[in-house]
Amino acid sequence: MLDFSGLVLNNRDPVYMQIALYVKKKILAGHVSNGYALPSRREIAAALNINPNTAQKAYRLMEEEGYVVTVGNTGSVICINDEILSRIETELTENMVKEFIRSAKDMNLSFKKVFDLISDMWDNI
Repeated sequence: MLDFSGLVLNNRDPVYMQIALYVKKKILAGHVSNGYALPSRREIAAALNINPNTAQKAYRLMEEEGYVVTVGNTGSVICINDEILSRIETELTENMVKEFIRSAKDMNLSFKKVFDLISDMWDNI
């Protein structure tokens, strides 16, 4: 079962979106796969000390986005295929790159400087 103890909530983003993002990151990193069980909404609410309605909202979002399935009272599981995995990879990669570019621009770094640094450091990290 997916452990949410590594999720550190921030005050900027809606909690339900942070939960969904955490699950997406676990999927992309290969820590969870198709059929992997998620805790119940009550369990996650208790573990994260959040309102059960917030947990419900997170699960609803994940179900709408297609990477979590809940069948009756059997619990929720990860349900991914190549298309969903590709979509998650694209979303997370684009968000990471956008955040990086914003930070570089905030520091007035040129594209060439950033590109050269990435090229130099790519194989060393």
